[in-house]
Amino acid sequence: MKDKVFIVTGSSGIAAETIKLILTAGGKVYYVGRDRERCKALQTDLATNNLQADYVAGDLTNPETTTRLVGACLDKHGRIDGLFNVAGISGRSFGDGPIHECTEEGWEITLTTNVTTQYRMCREVVKQMLKQDCDSDGLRGTILNMSSILGISPEPKFFSTIGYAAAKGAIISMSKSMASRYAADKIRVNVVAPGLALTRMSERASKNDQIVQFMKTKQPLVGDVMDAKDVAASCVFLLSNQSKVITGEVLKIDAGWSISG
Repeated sequence: MKDKVFIVTGSSGIAAETIKLILTAGGKVYYVGRDRERCKALQTDLATNNLQADYVAGDLTNPETTTRLVGACLDKHGRIDGLFNVAGISGRSFGDGPIHECTEEGWEITLTTNVTTQYRMCREVVKQMLKQDCDSDGLRGTILNMSSILGISPEPKFFSTIGYAAAKGAIISMSKSMASRYAADKIRVNVVAPGLALTRMSERASKNDQIVQFMKTKQPLVGDVMDAKDVAASCVFLLSNQSKVITGEVLKIDAGWSISG
């Protein structure tokens, strides 16, 4: 990953841990966060480890933020070797839930924030990747999109949110279609589908005693909520040229969720 340029959408949780690993491996990062103060907090955290990245503060549901982020990265580095689409939300507080309870607002906000933002980022980054020369491994770029184990393996008791499941399933379909179209252009597209990891978005679940107890058998490899660092390690593999012959894949990082009872 040395000297390669990556855009990461997000400034906390899995995004933050992945940024740290990319920088430690010698890569360069431009990231985006909706909350400027959270971006500044990540900058401080990085500096304590003698790491440095650039960021844009903005909401990706605004199309202008996408073009501003991509433009800023290109102005500084001249190319984009990788994109990691992490940013997203749980729509529960907006009305997402089982389909008989899901509100119009819950559905629209959940789909827009989780899928449309990734679509826009992919569109702008692929436009750039198609223009740039291949690297020493013959690749023009790599895209990694964040889905969820709930887009593959539903859980009805604690995680029945139809908008979120639909969004995460759509990300998988979108990514596979992209992988097929752009493989000949030497652009890879893969997906990660994590189980329940300790992030800001999962705070509700990770502080619920019933859900924590449920994780003992649902995620048996850890018997708990996963550490975001463990998810990030697999993400870096798929972003790096160590996985240069992998495209169109969905990697479940779920501590056994999808094969547990």
